Amino acid sequence: MILTRYLNKEFFISIIMIMIGLIALFSFFDFLQEINDLGKGSYDISKVIVFVILSMPGHVYEIIPLSVLIGSMYAISQLSQHSELIVMRASGFSIKKITLSLFYVGLFFSIVTLVVGDLITPGSEKNAQQLKINATDSSLSQEFRSGFWIKDGNNFVNIENVMPDATLREVHIYEFDSTFSLRTITNAKTGIFHDGQWKLENISQTIFNDDSIRTNSILKGNWKSLIRPEMMNVLIISPEKMSTLNLFRFISYLKNNNQKTNRYEVALWEKIIHPIMPIVMLIFAVPFGFLQERSGGKFLKIFIGISAGIAYQIFNTMIRHVGLLNDWPPYLSALIPTSLFLAAGIYLIIRFEEI
Repeated sequence: MILTRYLNKEFFISIIMIMIGLIALFSFFDFLQEINDLGKGSYDISKVIVFVILSMPGHVYEIIPLSVLIGSMYAISQLSQHSELIVMRASGFSIKKITLSLFYVGLFFSIVTLVVGDLITPGSEKNAQQLKINATDSSLSQEFRSGFWIKDGNNFVNIENVMPDATLREVHIYEFDSTFSLRTITNAKTGIFHDGQWKLENISQTIFNDDSIRTNSILKGNWKSLIRPEMMNVLIISPEKMSTLNLFRFISYLKNNNQKTNRYEVALWEKIIHPIMPIVMLIFAVPFGFLQERSGGKFLKIFIGISAGIAYQIFNTMIRHVGLLNDWPPYLSALIPTSLFLAAGIYLIIRFEEI
């Protein structure tokens, strides 16, 4: 239908314009932040620019819902200002029908969110961090001064440094038996993952028997472990920017080792829900086009859109942290903000329909 195509075109153009502006703004802030590290090692201006470019997909993934909200507010305000909404309603187009006709533009940005968030952002974000770490001659940040501690079955593993290519430096493996008595301490200078297992080099091993202690030195050895290089992604990028598959694998690993998974399960549920946010934001934005012009016009509506987007981000972050602190079900922490915005949008549509 011509009117449907026209509405989708107007909304699409407005959303794209807002998105380009926000990406440029966030990229500029990234550039200013990276200037502080300019000159460390080989981290020159060209690498800073590449880092900023590689970080863009992550920003696209995060700002699509906000862009849809503000862009939709702007588009609907333009239509309202030119009395096009009045003509549409007079010709039999209800607010519900106008909202439903925008399903295609909402679906498009939902698909873009899914593709960028699950297929592009994890790789680009990892490459950006690896580029910076390599250029500044540093290793991945550590949880403790002694490095990273990981539970692997009945064993505890201490890794002092993880390099950007997932090579391990200074690995210490503490092996316990079924009664949790220490049986073996294995120290290795390096560890490289190959053919489904870790290849350790320059190994020293201390074996605790019931009545004696024995020490061995081994040049090379294999270490079979549940730990995989993909799991090192959590040390490079935040859980929210990991792929759904890697998040699921890491959660399974943590569960197999009886460790808390709440933070990662919340991130997984947010990954599942985030692609529907553009549609939710469209539903929330459309009713504001039917506010009376004397209430402030398009600039007020744009301000409301920006304020609502900021409020959503703050509320979402707050609910996530409250949920983690109180051990709420992960799906609940992820669903509450989206459900409230969706409910508010549906309520406003019904309310303005009655006016």
